[in-house]
Amino acid sequence: MPKESSPFINNTDHDKGNLYDGKNMALFEEEMDSNPMVSSLLNKLANYTNLTQGVKEHEEADDDEGPARSKKPVKSPALGTLIGVYLPCLQNILGVILFLRLTWIVGTAGIMESLAIVVMTCSCTMLTAISMSAIATNGVVPAGGSYYMISRSLGPEFGGAVGLCFYLGTTFAGSMYILGTIEILLVSILCKDTVIFSTTSLPDKADYNHSFLFDDSVWLINTGSDNIWGDYGPNGMLVENKHQVSEPAADTSQDIYMPYVANDITTFFTLLVGIYFPSVTGMFTWTSTCINRMKGNTFLVNTSVCPRFGDSVKGNLVIGILAWPSPWVIVIGSFFSCCGAGLQSLTGAPRLLQAIARDGIVPFLQVFGHGKANGEPTWALLLTGGICEIGILIASLDAVAPILSMFFLMCYLFVNLACALQTLLCTPNWRPRFKFYHWALSFLGASLCLSLMFISSWYYALVAMLIAGCIYKYIEYRGAEKEWGDGIRGLSLNAARYALIRLEEAPPHTKNWRPQMLVLLNLESDHTVKHPRLLSFCTQLKAGKGLTIVGSVLQGTYMTKEVEVKEAEQNIKSSMTTERTKGFCHVVASSNLRDGFSHLIQTAGLGGMKHNTVLMAWPGTWKQSNDPVSWKNFIETVRETTAANQALLVAKNVDSFPTNADRLGEGTIDVWWIVHDGGLLMLLPFLLRQHKVWRKCKMRIFTVANMDDNSIQMKKDLQMFLYHLRLDAEVEVVEMHDSDISAFTYEKTLVMEQRSQMLKQLQLSRTEREREIQSITDTSRSSIRRKNQTGASGSESDPIHMTWTKDKLLSERNRNRSEANMGVRDLFNMKPNQSNVRRMHTAVKLNEVVVNRSQGTHLVLLNMPGPPKNRGGDENYMEFLEVLLEGLNRVLLVRGGGREVITIYS
Repeated sequence: MPKESSPFINNTDHDKGNLYDGKNMALFEEEMDSNPMVSSLLNKLANYTNLTQGVKEHEEADDDEGPARSKKPVKSPALGTLIGVYLPCLQNILGVILFLRLTWIVGTAGIMESLAIVVMTCSCTMLTAISMSAIATNGVVPAGGSYYMISRSLGPEFGGAVGLCFYLGTTFAGSMYILGTIEILLVSILCKDTVIFSTTSLPDKADYNHSFLFDDSVWLINTGSDNIWGDYGPNGMLVENKHQVSEPAADTSQDIYMPYVANDITTFFTLLVGIYFPSVTGMFTWTSTCINRMKGNTFLVNTSVCPRFGDSVKGNLVIGILAWPSPWVIVIGSFFSCCGAGLQSLTGAPRLLQAIARDGIVPFLQVFGHGKANGEPTWALLLTGGICEIGILIASLDAVAPILSMFFLMCYLFVNLACALQTLLCTPNWRPRFKFYHWALSFLGASLCLSLMFISSWYYALVAMLIAGCIYKYIEYRGAEKEWGDGIRGLSLNAARYALIRLEEAPPHTKNWRPQMLVLLNLESDHTVKHPRLLSFCTQLKAGKGLTIVGSVLQGTYMTKEVEVKEAEQNIKSSMTTERTKGFCHVVASSNLRDGFSHLIQTAGLGGMKHNTVLMAWPGTWKQSNDPVSWKNFIETVRETTAANQALLVAKNVDSFPTNADRLGEGTIDVWWIVHDGGLLMLLPFLLRQHKVWRKCKMRIFTVANMDDNSIQMKKDLQMFLYHLRLDAEVEVVEMHDSDISAFTYEKTLVMEQRSQMLKQLQLSRTEREREIQSITDTSRSSIRRKNQTGASGSESDPIHMTWTKDKLLSERNRNRSEANMGVRDLFNMKPNQSNVRRMHTAVKLNEVVVNRSQGTHLVLLNMPGPPKNRGGDENYMEFLEVLLEGLNRVLLVRGGGREVITIYS
């Protein structure tokens, strides 16, 4: 079977011999494998008859090589326009409400109020019919009826919510029709033929006589007791019951001019609106062509008023008096109309549930999407029968009727809303051919539907909206992954565009600052995430509700790495789902990793929604790596984030960080505040403690004081500062005494510089060897090229002599050995740089203090020193950081972006 999109570009037919024949279009020969010729496209469009397919066949295409292609789907029988559309609508419009209830409504509410009821309900139906005609003429409408229209226009959340409410309404409609059928049978048919006191009616007539005599005796006793011990008064006087206080009206002269609905306490205007509205809902029958007429929307007489309006004309129906040749025409017609509408509900509701289940937007309903081989919804029919039985056991049309009105009105509301939304959003695909449509009519219809919901029964309206809201949030929570090109997606797009335009690209106010994260991930060889705990930590930091962009880089060009890039993006998205990280994923292909990360730092985000914080992992294996590219890329990333005025977070031992499922016990988050670079060090622990993983942790802030600082005053000032910042934390000032540089520090610095110098010499010698080999290779290739050119010209060339003689090779080898020996002697004779010694001394002393105070803490936050301006000291910079972090488990190095991110002002 051809797919829904088969006439278009992604054609699945393989008769390519008919697509291109001849040389008239040789210029487009390369396109013929994927794009069809216009002639074949038009031919397929003209013969496009996919209307009999189900929703699943339209949404999910079968594989070309799959075994399912050989299996032909079973088509449901087409009933045609007259039998399948016109007659079911006519059956519901000319139903029992029109013949049995309209006269009672007129007699109860009066002509003017009855006319108002009819005008409101018919206007609601007419406006909805116009909106539905616009949807029906806006392209091909596959199976699913009104549910398909709503879901494909408003999205899976609204579609599932309204679809399930519509299903419940249709199911309860079957209950109401069955109750109405039995009521007509008992009130208007059987009661006219039952003869009790007859000599020939029943063989056991004595039992009936005894039963009625007993009932009459009980009635006479109750009446006599009330008359004997009751109150009496003159004729015309109002007598009150002892146990019920009543108050006569102040002026009863105007009662005769009021409609009966204002005088009768059992009926009221809103009740009449709810009773009459279902008589005008028959138009939705034709929208369910592919699910066999989903419902017949007909309300029946209520149990509380049927006897009254039958007895008013000597037991006959009012319309039956006008019938010819007998009143039984209306009685029998109403009976069969009600019975047929009930059958429509019981056959249409299961197919509606099957369509919802096959869409897969409500996971627990997927079992009801299965059925017999011919497509009959067996399981959905069983569920519908059970719900219908619950409605029958209610045994009150007055209790069932308002429920139906709410669900039908809600469906009408969202049909009108879908049309108005598509027009106001200027959706490019919204081009209805129905020329009488206007968005104002749809908006008016939606407003009228909402008004009628609250007019009929405000509490039932709230209950229906609550049910729809719960279903909406459930579908949203479980993740509705369907993309139907709906209006809600367009609304979100327009809202996002409008918000981005309004959002200034200037830096936000300090009170509005929040970490907008760019997470730089490293990938394994199979393109999986190397450090998934980095995503967990990012999720735990999202109490600020900021932006999250997860990025990575693959080395190469996009033309050669397209498949790998998409695979990496899917793996990252899967890891984000596992770690519950909500954000965006972006993988780029670049000639080298350094340029790729630089591109992400510069271009990630859009407009005012750009990242201001970069999160990455510490390269823990940089010492063991023979290739210095890893730590050089790390330092360049630090430099670029600093140049871009962005904050930087570097997590050491990130694989030991807690997952989102962990719950840390009593412990502390230690902040070592050495340099003030915007207050990010104090904001991050506050955000972490909002998450349930870190909620039980306490916050401690340490600051370092020199010998000439007043430690006591510093502690008081820091406590006051935290009080103004509204942060709950313990404060401690650590004094670092001036001490001489130890021999350990001196030796560690010397080893660091010797290692750096040795690696440079090894790298230099390796580079010289590679350059020498390349020179010999180039010379050999040029000689062969000259020989070939000479041979081609027919002249013999002179023999080529190598420039490397034996004596020259030995002398060069001895020279390299002597240079290497001199380099080794220099390594042992060199003295460390005094600047490096001072930096190493600071790193060693600070590490001793931090390890002494914070070794057992859950997390340590520490100022990250800036990289050296001279790139020659990059490796020494990595050594300083390694010494600073030695002996600590979980560490987060923080480097501010150069602006205040926390303020004491409100």
